[in-house]
Amino acid sequence: MTDMTAQRVAGKRAFITGAAGGLGAATARMLARHGAKVFITDIDDAAVKTLADEINRDADSHVAWSAAQDVRDEATWQRLLAEAAQAMGGLSVLVNNAGVGSLGSVENIEMKEWRRVMAINVESIVLGCKYAMPFLREQQPGSIINISSVAAFKVDPDYTAYNTSKAAVAMLTKSVAVDCARQKMDVRCNSIHPAFIRTGIVAPFFDSLGEEEATRKLTRGIPMRRLGEPDDVAYAVLYLASDESRYVTAAELVLDGGACAV
Repeated sequence: MTDMTAQRVAGKRAFITGAAGGLGAATARMLARHGAKVFITDIDDAAVKTLADEINRDADSHVAWSAAQDVRDEATWQRLLAEAAQAMGGLSVLVNNAGVGSLGSVENIEMKEWRRVMAINVESIVLGCKYAMPFLREQQPGSIINISSVAAFKVDPDYTAYNTSKAAVAMLTKSVAVDCARQKMDVRCNSIHPAFIRTGIVAPFFDSLGEEEATRKLTRGIPMRRLGEPDDVAYAVLYLASDESRYVTAAELVLDGGACAV
């Protein structure tokens, strides 16, 4: 059952992409646990539906809806945001979480792969912000939360497309934030920049190297010498989605165990 004493986002209505697992699933559970309604999407329709059913069972109420979404498709964005607003009675929070990794230096990356990464990691956020804005305007105060990465600041030449896309998310976030402020809209836009988080993305390292060696390799540039957990990011989203952060916009919230400081 939901802890009814911890309703930090009571009355909020959140649309979350890439929510079938990892950070998206943790975020959906966190926001619902703290009183929000959530409309969750993912390209994996079955998995995101299962999560919505679990959230509803835990809440003993219908607080979660789900849908299949390819975040690259403009028409799907328009349709699902309208469906979400109708189902939840409005929209006050957008969490752009969907994203992909990519490996390749500037000389060997295929342009098809470059375009794929940019479409999912950057253009999808443009589409989300663009088409969510009318709904957020009606439900002020609103909050847009874009999941980026410390890769926006710490460069690895073997991750050219990924680094570039995550840096673009940081600047896009600031642009949206300032535009909203200029229009005197009470809609904030912030980005979150995690280091390695213990999700399915890093699972292959543990499968091939074992717990101790994988942890050593993945945390060698992190002063705290540990991976983050999905809830570390979910709590950051909770703060930015709540009215506790009403004066926070155009910010880069770095969750990296100190990695960017060294």
